Amino acid sequence: MAKTATKGLTGREKVAILMVALGNEVAAEIYKRLDDATIEIVTLEIASLRKVTPEQRLGVLKDAQEMLLAREYMARGGVDYARDILERALGPERAQNLLTRITASLQVRPFDFMRHTDAQQILGFIQGEHPQTVALIMSYLEPQQAASIIGGLPGAMQAEVAKRIARMDRITPEVLREVERVLERKLSTVMGQDFTLAGGIDAIVDIINNADRATERNIMEHLEENDPELAEEIKRRLFVFEDIIKMDDRSLQRVLREVEMKELSLALKGATEELRGKFFKNMSKRASEMLKEDMDYMGPVRVKDVEEAQQKVVNVVRALEDVGEIVISRGGEEELVV
Repeated sequence: MAKTATKGLTGREKVAILMVALGNEVAAEIYKRLDDATIEIVTLEIASLRKVTPEQRLGVLKDAQEMLLAREYMARGGVDYARDILERALGPERAQNLLTRITASLQVRPFDFMRHTDAQQILGFIQGEHPQTVALIMSYLEPQQAASIIGGLPGAMQAEVAKRIARMDRITPEVLREVERVLERKLSTVMGQDFTLAGGIDAIVDIINNADRATERNIMEHLEENDPELAEEIKRRLFVFEDIIKMDDRSLQRVLREVEMKELSLALKGATEELRGKFFKNMSKRASEMLKEDMDYMGPVRVKDVEEAQQKVVNVVRALEDVGEIVISRGGEEELVV
């Protein structure tokens, strides 16, 4: 029924009908996620709509629902899984039409199935794999998840994987498919392109920025020893707790408003006198005195706890940079406050 009702409608007309059928509030939310050129096209199409029959409206909604379901099935288990479910629900011909339309417009990110898998399970899953294979997988995972997995690898393996991610450039779809087959999972929409970008300096920097300090330090020490040039390139893009010494006062004061004093006192236990002085200088006299007292009463603390507290402060800095409230330097550039 849906196919008959929408026969003769162009793709743009279907989009316009769908936006109208969804209502103003939902359409507005969709608009927020479109680029300006697409917004202009869709708006003109909506304005040009002539009479829309109830059957056409229902048909467009039905088509949209089926497409969304098909994409969801593909994200869960690849094309084969989606095809099996859709054939049971819609029949072979309808299912194939849907999959063809989706694969023409949608590229499922390689190793997407791993995004919903526990990091420890993945860690066990990749034990024994070649560092290049591990690097390829890590390149496609979210930085936080990849950082957690790399943190569980042996020290030498961490640095080797990091180096391979940074040196990775382009990878053929065939290689991706082969790796996925070896890992006994199949992803389906590897691309209508000849090559896809993977890894690179930015990828490993994102991963290291989300790793714990011990993992970060281990990777950097190995890279400094085995590939000084790469280590220097990565360091220029990283921001670590010690780099706070280079922040301007206004930026640091903004950071201090977001940091709990308990975390800060723990973080500063492992800081140099110069860095401590930087913090104290940007606090009120009373606040700095209270902070010093907290540090004195704290006594000996574990290095791991200090590093975790320092990482929390760094996370605040990075979060403020992400929203544009501060700009932190990279590679010796001068800091700015927005």
